[in-house]
Amino acid sequence: MKKVAVLVEDNYQVLEVWYPYLRLCEEAIETVFVGTGKESYYSKEGYPVKEEVSIKEVKADDYCGVIIPGGYAPDILRRYSQVNEFVREIYKAGKLTAAICHGGWVLVSAGVLKDKKATCFCAIKDDLVNAGAQFMDREVVVDNNLITSRNPYDLPVFCKEIIKFLKAGESNEN
Repeated sequence: MKKVAVLVEDNYQVLEVWYPYLRLCEEAIETVFVGTGKESYYSKEGYPVKEEVSIKEVKADDYCGVIIPGGYAPDILRRYSQVNEFVREIYKAGKLTAAICHGGWVLVSAGVLKDKKATCFCAIKDDLVNAGAQFMDREVVVDNNLITSRNPYDLPVFCKEIIKFLKAGESNEN
């Protein structure tokens, strides 16, 4: 069974965590909340999400991908070397590496954007460009295993591309 990590930390954007989580569950894809070592995290509005496993305990080999939601959580997540290493390993293995909104900050810190096409929330565009990405102002940008989107309005196409990528991987495994 496929297993995707959804990274969580305090001040996450509610829709960008829960929408992909629930869509992947609907597709029978195991989806796991991976945090930095606390029991619960709270959105900007105070909505809780419980950590299912700590980043200290995960191995990239056990996952077929990672989703990095936005809000201000990515600014906290990127401070953990284990988060950056996990994202880098997933990316280098050709597995799903998806980020929306401010989630691009983690991609910057993981060092995976050089010469890649990507999008993000407009406020962090310069960060992605300075990390070597070719910024594209589109609702979703797919560059091989890297899938990025700008904001919650882009979630339908973001999730559609994530599911398409994961389903294509299933057909390649058979």
